[in-house]
Amino acid sequence: MVEPGLDLHEWQTRWEELQELAADEPAETLPEIVRFVRGILENDRRFDLANPVVEEGQDPEIVRNFLAAEDIALRIDAGADVEPPDVVAALDDLREIYEYVVADRAAP
Repeated sequence: MVEPGLDLHEWQTRWEELQELAADEPAETLPEIVRFVRGILENDRRFDLANPVVEEGQDPEIVRNFLAAEDIALRIDAGADVEPPDVVAALDDLREIYEYVVADRAAP
């Protein structure tokens, strides 16, 4: 078992900071939240997000939802207009992914 330790505390602190920013500027903050969640998925959970085939032990819905949110963030970074409901949906998906990973990491 992996101890939740410092990583979990750092994640929670950073997540709270990003949520505060997203409350005021959701579209502008979405790309940063995507980068944060990508780091957790790739580094801690060892998800191969570049490979569309889901590996054993990986939740395909997590991968699909992350990639959809990332697509919206990339469009924002490219200067494209993105509809507010799309941003909200992406933020909701990222919140679910974050909560899933944190709950798994903190489990005894």
